[in-house]
Amino acid sequence: MVEWITSDGLTGYEDALRFMETRVAGIIDGTADECIWLLEHPPLYTAGTSAKPADLVDPDRFPVHDARRGGEYTYHGPGQRVAYVMLDVGKRGHDVRKFVKDLEHWIIDTLDRFNVKGEIREGRVGVWVQRPDKPLMPDGSLAEDKIAALGIRLRKWVSFHGLSINVEPDLSHFDGIIPCGISDHGVTSLVDLGLPVTMADLDVALKASFQNHFAP
Repeated sequence: MVEWITSDGLTGYEDALRFMETRVAGIIDGTADECIWLLEHPPLYTAGTSAKPADLVDPDRFPVHDARRGGEYTYHGPGQRVAYVMLDVGKRGHDVRKFVKDLEHWIIDTLDRFNVKGEIREGRVGVWVQRPDKPLMPDGSLAEDKIAALGIRLRKWVSFHGLSINVEPDLSHFDGIIPCGISDHGVTSLVDLGLPVTMADLDVALKASFQNHFAP
């Protein structure tokens, strides 16, 4: 059984870390159910285990937290849906790469419900959308913006941290970092793409597509 929790308001980052630590320990020892936690954070930057100091462009803009997850710098803030994923990867095949791919395809499936084509790019973590409305890249290819990020950590084959999807965040807040170390592509959101999607709409889509990718 997977428990779904949706938190109203803004959840402090350290509070989220404490909850995940406790819940993951319970999943490991068999006293707690797996969990998907949907929330929003106040404006902040998180540094993954591969974060480069030079990618923190404006270190005084928002609080910076050591996330202890994979990946580089990421922004979280109001208008962005964060989904913390506390699942037993062991009972799903002990395959970390497959699990990450399942997370990516869960995001893509969710976006597809709003007629947004999310795509994966080799060497670029996260989910991307093409922007034919923007100028072409120097090599003549279509511009692409990031709409979702992900980064996980495992403890005894149980995952924590997870993913974030931009619904309607202040996109200028990403200017204080080089998101995930990628400087030659932009960031977008569902509302920025012209879609009047609410957080509740996205939550419905996330739940509807979840079983397609994470059935026990």
